[in-house]
Amino acid sequence: MNTETETTPQATGTRPFAAFEWMLAGRYLRARRKETFISVIAGFSFLGIMLGVATLIIVMAVMNGFRGELLSKILGVNGHMLIQPIDGPLTDFDDVAKRVSAVPGVRLAMPFVEGQALVSGSGGAFGALVRGVRIDDLKKIPLISGTVRSGSLADFDSGKGIALGSRLAAGLGVSVGQPVTIVTPRGNVTPLGVTPRVKAYPVAAIFEIGMSEYDNTLVFMPMEQAQLYFNAENKASAIDIFVDDPDRVAAMRIPVEDATIRPAIISDWRQRNVTFFSALEVERNVMFLILTMIVLVAALNIIAGLTMLVKDKGKDIAILRTMGATRGAIMRVFFITGASIGTVGTLAGLGLGVLVCANIESIRQFISWLTQTQLFSPELYFLSKMPADINAGETVSVIIMAMVLSFLATIYPAWQAARLDPVEALRYE
Repeated sequence: MNTETETTPQATGTRPFAAFEWMLAGRYLRARRKETFISVIAGFSFLGIMLGVATLIIVMAVMNGFRGELLSKILGVNGHMLIQPIDGPLTDFDDVAKRVSAVPGVRLAMPFVEGQALVSGSGGAFGALVRGVRIDDLKKIPLISGTVRSGSLADFDSGKGIALGSRLAAGLGVSVGQPVTIVTPRGNVTPLGVTPRVKAYPVAAIFEIGMSEYDNTLVFMPMEQAQLYFNAENKASAIDIFVDDPDRVAAMRIPVEDATIRPAIISDWRQRNVTFFSALEVERNVMFLILTMIVLVAALNIIAGLTMLVKDKGKDIAILRTMGATRGAIMRVFFITGASIGTVGTLAGLGLGVLVCANIESIRQFISWLTQTQLFSPELYFLSKMPADINAGETVSVIIMAMVLSFLATIYPAWQAARLDPVEALRYE
């Protein structure tokens, strides 16, 4: 009795993900003459996942870069908070600016005078936004002082010239030293009514921010000259506030209000641009959902390819089961087969996406040259270059999403292979 018990074979299984399971999965991934169609499906699944992941990474990076560039340009010129007077003109702008500048976290409080005007030169006339600022404040704005392409801001505060954007200068047909005529309808009051004010100023500097909306419309003038020109002697239109951390403007609102000590309306960049950035966020989320469908279709291809592979390998599965392979081992073999396609495709997509993002501007220029068209027009998209900013968190989420979809796609075909009855599979062999 004891002897019979000792010699009876015991049903034993290999450890999970043993070497022979990986070996079988690798053999099923390699193309054979009779399995060409299955291999083609696997190849298209790999390409689908690779292109889907790469497209997701590229699109999200471009949209992140687009938002970041616009945010830096908009906030680099307009400031993060704005103080506008109520119940009276802003005649105490110097005192208010000094008090606000002393608030911790405030980098610059810049009073300015602003008005709409018609700017004309030898090449034409265009509407512009004329802003009067002090030279000390203007030098503290890197987006202006650091982007001067010709001329200099050295004589700006002495009233010897104005600074304007590169696109506006090109449209007007003027360069440094040449005069520009500024016309505003709110001029001198005469017995016959208000007459337009016309005055010529030499161009002292030409800057290029890189955002067409600003390069086309902005004109900076010495503050004293702007006060005289717009009939705003000893007054400011508003005060722009630049802070160290734009994301903390809500926490800084109360300290800034306390430092103002006068009736005023205080708004931050999120309130002034809420529609624009909300639209960008909605577009970004919708694009993510749409492009995820590419990865989902590729995952469905994995299901189709593995299902056909299971049907083709029915005899092999039955032989493996009769030789002692467990249901779990069979399931793991086909799981490894499908998961390998998803994993390699995801990693290849990651590499392709990072490579394209690193050379996105060169690719844009090449396509523009090849098609003889202007891809990513600055007039339409506001920026002169195509930006790409890869966010590590988003990239990891894309990789995890692609891997999860790939792994889920392999479960049903692998389970189908594991529940195959060896007797039925070998009955007609």
